[in-house]
Amino acid sequence: MMVPSPKLKGEADDGMALESIDRHNQKNLKNADAWKKKPALRAIYKAFHQTIARHLAPLPQPTVELGSGVADIQRVIPGCIRTDIFPNPWIDRVENAYALSFASGSLSNLILFDVFHHLRYPGTALQEFDRVLAPGGRVILFEPCASLLGLLVYGALHPEPLALNQPIQWHAPQGWKPTQIDYYAAQGNASRLFLKSGKQDLHGFRVVTTQRYAALSYVASGGYSKPQLYPTAWLPLMTAIDRLCDHLPQIFATRLLVVLEKAT
Repeated sequence: MMVPSPKLKGEADDGMALESIDRHNQKNLKNADAWKKKPALRAIYKAFHQTIARHLAPLPQPTVELGSGVADIQRVIPGCIRTDIFPNPWIDRVENAYALSFASGSLSNLILFDVFHHLRYPGTALQEFDRVLAPGGRVILFEPCASLLGLLVYGALHPEPLALNQPIQWHAPQGWKPTQIDYYAAQGNASRLFLKSGKQDLHGFRVVTTQRYAALSYVASGGYSKPQLYPTAWLPLMTAIDRLCDHLPQIFATRLLVVLEKAT
């Protein structure tokens, strides 16, 4: 198990400023308070996790969530191993996505909820995911979606960048080590890679499905950091509105599900 060493601010290979990975843990600690205080947020995450659970590979090996944060996926997927790069009371074990401590072929699923856009070198991470997954195992990504509404939500209203015009560095440079991770965010990466043609080499994975969701109930809940814009009692109504807006994903989608499967 690996705890990363922080990096000092500097210049990354893609030209973006480096920032200490400790920011990730600071955000988690703040989110823990919101998780306790917002029942609507907990209900919305439960529905997100149920969506993810429907796409799990039915294999006997364990399922692991990377970068679990504070949302409790075990309410929906019992036995799911919750991991993060920093130890916290709600985490089962400390893991680094680029250098997992699991044996080769020992996992059935890897779940990354709002984690893929924090991977500065996604191709390098996929190589590691391929190593630890059994044949037929799956990587399930749940990410921001860059629809028209998504561009507003994750562009103007969110502190992390969409980085739509920044190059995506698929592989880590020679000599780079997993302990050198920094805080990276590019919320548009999944939309750019999986909703458009010209995908990168997925290292033996095939795309099983991509699905877009409006998730206006989540946006209007304020998430972890902003005020909730509707009473919790209105959540069923907001969920019904979500289902209607799902029919126009190019306009309303704010969430993207991507399911990748390892070759058998």
